[in-house]
Amino acid sequence: MSVLGVNFRRDMEIRRYPVLVYALLPLAALVLQAWLPRVVGPYVWFDLPLVVTVYFALGRRNPVQGTIMGASMGLLEDALSHHAIGVNGVAKTVVGFVAASVGVRIDVENHTIRLILNFLLSLLSSAIFVFTYRVLLGLDLEWRWFTELLRAVGNSLIAMVLFPLLDRLQIKES
Repeated sequence: MSVLGVNFRRDMEIRRYPVLVYALLPLAALVLQAWLPRVVGPYVWFDLPLVVTVYFALGRRNPVQGTIMGASMGLLEDALSHHAIGVNGVAKTVVGFVAASVGVRIDVENHTIRLILNFLLSLLSSAIFVFTYRVLLGLDLEWRWFTELLRAVGNSLIAMVLFPLLDRLQIKES
């Protein structure tokens, strides 16, 4: 009879990628997130750094790595935007931690589950963003339900296309 450790499931299903994917994908998401609103206009219905954070946090299944990924993506996004430094950092840090923690506990190989998680985590990120602005910074920022729902739907649609493409880049262990 084989005795499996507590971390057996997590260790068996951790996704691994080439180093270039870890370096270039977050960089591309940050650049596109900073550049596209200037081209398309102020109403951009997606958050690419959030989608990349959720993808890697779910795939790696390590709350510490998910937290670090979220914090770095959020802070770099704040540096490239007009927001106060740290607002996106706080939101994406929490989302990275929650995504990785959920990834340890449930099977995130199912595309429907990943789509629902991306939608819910997008709403969570928006709620934390608004909370940070209004409560912690004391600035006036209005919560618009319809806008945040559209953003969550936009992130989910991007994830629906991007996640299967990124799944093909993972290193297969034989």
